Amino acid sequence: MSEKSYNDLMREVWETDRCSGCGACIAVCPADALIFTAEENSHPHNRSYCKEATDGVPCGACYEVCPRVKMIQGRGLLGDYRSIISATAGIEIPHRQSGGAVTAILADALDTGMIDAVVTVSDDRFTLKPKSVVITSSGELIAHAGSRYAWWVPLLAALKTAVLDKKCRKIAVIGLPCVTEAVAEMKASGNDLILPYARSIRLVIGLFCTETFDYNHLVQGIFQQKYQLKPHQIRKLDMKKGLLITKTDGDLLTIPLKELNEAVRPGCRICTDLTARSADISAGSIGSDSGYTTLIIRSGTGETFVQSAIASGALLIEGDVDEKAIESLAAKKAARGIPKK
Repeated sequence: MSEKSYNDLMREVWETDRCSGCGACIAVCPADALIFTAEENSHPHNRSYCKEATDGVPCGACYEVCPRVKMIQGRGLLGDYRSIISATAGIEIPHRQSGGAVTAILADALDTGMIDAVVTVSDDRFTLKPKSVVITSSGELIAHAGSRYAWWVPLLAALKTAVLDKKCRKIAVIGLPCVTEAVAEMKASGNDLILPYARSIRLVIGLFCTETFDYNHLVQGIFQQKYQLKPHQIRKLDMKKGLLITKTDGDLLTIPLKELNEAVRPGCRICTDLTARSADISAGSIGSDSGYTTLIIRSGTGETFVQSAIASGALLIEGDVDEKAIESLAAKKAARGIPKK
């Protein structure tokens, strides 16, 4: 029986504006035939070859890992979890976002050998241009610290580099809800082409997310043309009832959400998951005091990594979490999936 091919993915996901842009299909394609282009990045493009569609060789890897073929539903607003805590880094992290807890957990895991690599997003601090990267030391991780959730980048594309080129076998992935759902699909798959990736992922950390923005639309369009704001003038971005921009001179600028709408990626408009319900640990600033990170610990694996960071002093636990604040925003995002009458 014929397997699914990129043609099925194109028809069901790409051409219906459902693509999340997570990069999972790019990572697992054995022919390296899927790419994003600078000209059109709303979904991947095929290089005119596919093992299944072209040669009739069973594959279907790209289709199996796509988080938008069958989107995760249910599990409540916050998903399944063991505990919710408020934490901050106990180590120095110069560019940390909120509490720096995620960096602290991963730095401890790299130092103790619990993981050998982190697949995440970094950016050029002068242009803010994002890229997916593979990080293998705590020093490098701390140097790259800081949230880039506002930018879209096919994060999981770097998973191929980690697994095939660097031969990493204990990988932590930090990503938005769509990324964590794609990893969940990898782990659930029995496809031999996907198994090397699934078996190499030790920890999945999901970041709270309302939506992501296209770099060109946001930076070159809204920032530069409308607000005369250059990338090098921006020190920090945060979503707080709009896009809160902290400038390098200390001034603050808030851009209303309605002005950002044109920069939102099409695939984000159907996502109903705020808190990355498929992760081992979910993290965000909602619900915690300034300078702290809310951590939703969902699995035994996540609990093990958190406890290790606490034991080493890399992570400090303090304060309560306002779960109602998280649930309120989660409900608003979940409402996207409710059909309008």
